[in-house]
Amino acid sequence: MSDIRYFEDFEPGETIPLGSKSVSREEVIAFAAEFDPQPFHLDEAAGAASLLGGLAASGWHTIAMLMRLMCDNLLLNSSGKGSPGVEEVRWMRPVRPGDTLSASAEVISARVLNSRPELGMVDFLFTLVDQTGATVMTQRNKILFARRETAR
Repeated sequence: MSDIRYFEDFEPGETIPLGSKSVSREEVIAFAAEFDPQPFHLDEAAGAASLLGGLAASGWHTIAMLMRLMCDNLLLNSSGKGSPGVEEVRWMRPVRPGDTLSASAEVISARVLNSRPELGMVDFLFTLVDQTGATVMTQRNKILFARRETAR
């Protein structure tokens, strides 16, 4: 296999590790202040008084952290051509300052596009777990990749 992953390099059932990321209080608050300024993402007391039970990262911040891990450990070394969209996101547990998140990508299925045979579509289930192994988020989406024989 070359350094670049093409469509043919994804096998259904395969799990691809995507690395890990530590979450700081400063980044939780900075992201929330700019993009999701709900009080429980900005302030410990407001977080403690909320259903989240403490200061917690925005779910959108959690998605952004997963995207960074996807880019660094999969997409930037692939023939990726984009995605037709995200089918499902599930936030299962709050992400807290001090957490270390680890991501993985499970290949659910892969098929060549009939309408564009130079491309294949891979269906992934992305999972983020915290340092205890608890799942904090899952995301299901397809990504398009160039096929090896048509990319040259």
